[in-house]
Amino acid sequence: MAGEEKMLIAGEWCNADGGETMDVNDPSCGAVIATVPRGGVTDVERAISASRAAMASPEWTGLDPAGRGRILQKMAHSTYAAAKDLAKLESQNNGKTFREALSEIRYAAWTLEYFSGWADKVEGSTIPVPGNRLNYSLRQPLGVTAHIVPWNFPLQLAIRSIAPALAAGCSVIAKPASLTPLSLLAWAKLVEEAGLPSGVLQVITGPGGEVGEALAGSPDVDGIVLTGGVSTGKAVMKKASENLIPVTLELGGKGANVVFADANLRYCAKAVCFGIYMNAGQMCWAGSRLIVHEDVAEELVEKIKAEVGKWQIGAGLSEGVRIGSMVSKSHRQSVIDLLEQGLAQGGELVLGGGCPDGDLADGAFMEPTIVCGVGRDDLLFQQELFGPVLAVTTFSSEEEALELANHCDFGLLNGVWTQNLGLAHRMARDLQSGMVSINEFPITFPQTAFTGWKASGIGVEQSADAMRFYTRVKNVNVNLG
Repeated sequence: MAGEEKMLIAGEWCNADGGETMDVNDPSCGAVIATVPRGGVTDVERAISASRAAMASPEWTGLDPAGRGRILQKMAHSTYAAAKDLAKLESQNNGKTFREALSEIRYAAWTLEYFSGWADKVEGSTIPVPGNRLNYSLRQPLGVTAHIVPWNFPLQLAIRSIAPALAAGCSVIAKPASLTPLSLLAWAKLVEEAGLPSGVLQVITGPGGEVGEALAGSPDVDGIVLTGGVSTGKAVMKKASENLIPVTLELGGKGANVVFADANLRYCAKAVCFGIYMNAGQMCWAGSRLIVHEDVAEELVEKIKAEVGKWQIGAGLSEGVRIGSMVSKSHRQSVIDLLEQGLAQGGELVLGGGCPDGDLADGAFMEPTIVCGVGRDDLLFQQELFGPVLAVTTFSSEEEALELANHCDFGLLNGVWTQNLGLAHRMARDLQSGMVSINEFPITFPQTAFTGWKASGIGVEQSADAMRFYTRVKNVNVNLG
């Protein structure tokens, strides 16, 4: 029997105001595993009211910043301790492998640890100005922040923005994706004993078109953080602009691994597989384009095929599985439809392209796929599929490689593979993306900026730069008389 979950508003675990619920499925078999409240506008209004009350309460705003840090440390400790249980739930709800989910939960705990150290290090500055004056700046909490969380890394990406918001002294309203709300709800229960005052952290479930839109359009929200698709980001930004609300948008990607002839192809092949087949390719930072020197293209593709051939497909909690289910059959179909449109433009399907049958037929599984000979203006080169599809394009010169890599509307993470130090740094300098990784892919850390250029987004997640979004500057001028 499916469990009946509640959402967290104003310090209480509650149902939606209208009493409606939504089913939550296990995409590996289609079974309903839980129901959650189908929140609406009145629930959003209640959450915002509680969040604003928390920002007016000395219990939170008067707390020593080091005290906020200690709360985050407790949250990190609880997350580490429950990592396996949270990972099992994540795997069951999202479809990803337990191995991947466990790594993500531990990364989330590390993120809480990192930002706990920032809580008492948000500093202002004194500024030399003319005359007998003292001039200084303060950095103060932004206020009520709304966090619209995606379904591909449900808990990790929620905590990625929740941690700096709390460290800065903001209050948080988090809306998980309708498909994958369970891990965030479970985590919110887990960290209740950490000491956050009522209303500082709230989790509201419901459809994005209703709950997310109400959050984005509210004049009583001070900042909005979204990880999602470009069209969703534009819609949220448009709503936020009506009230001049700042946004951080981490959107799509079409990352390229640019592989030169002197690269370590064996290691590169493993990283390429990890970068496109992990999480069944459902990643904004996926390396979905392989731009490889013509002299080593055939050899590298064969090594990639051999490597991914070892990766077992199956339910995420099954032993030895390396590629889990996609998040839903409808999303898988959208990927297959785009793949078929792309193949109609050209290119050679050299691996996969279909769905496993037999015992896996009831789940949302898709085979790891490789298409060679993809042209620079083809759909498979330009458009984010958000699935396990690798598009292969060859080049003959450094200039052509750079031009191909930048010939895309997205600019999130690109990889460079070469033993030539000068070449590596030239590429890193000239690639039009917020992140570049040399001789490994993909990789990030809580202390490093996760940021996109072009259509990949606005603002920065992770690192000290994230703290700047959750604080605002106030300048004070004192005439000393």
